[in-house]
Amino acid sequence: MISARRVNDYFLARLLATALLFAPAAWAGEADVVAAKVRRTADGTYNFDVTVKSNDRGWDYFADAFEVLTPEGKVLGTRVLLHPHETEQPFTRDLYGVKIPQGTERVVIRARHKPKGYDGKTLTVELPK
Repeated sequence: MISARRVNDYFLARLLATALLFAPAAWAGEADVVAAKVRRTADGTYNFDVTVKSNDRGWDYFADAFEVLTPEGKVLGTRVLLHPHETEQPFTRDLYGVKIPQGTERVVIRARHKPKGYDGKTLTVELPK
């Protein structure tokens, strides 16, 4: 016969494992940056291909921009997104010709959600030399 304590421990362990499995989704925002590719061009500017996963639900509720920032928070470039991406998740868009201050080794990319703002996950990327 199995003791009540052992059954309780079993269910507690299962509950914890389930919570850990779904925890990342609970921490996600309405527009999360999930990936980015960065290339340095011949003229010294940078091109970004940014992948965003968002909870788009029509024209009043969608990811409407992403930004490239210095680690200190200075905006270096913005890509405005003109329409919802309800049927294309995650989606990738580009931003070309971003001027990066000399000495900057990494940038932060964040996405904006209409109407939630900047509530999602950011991504920090190292810049290629």
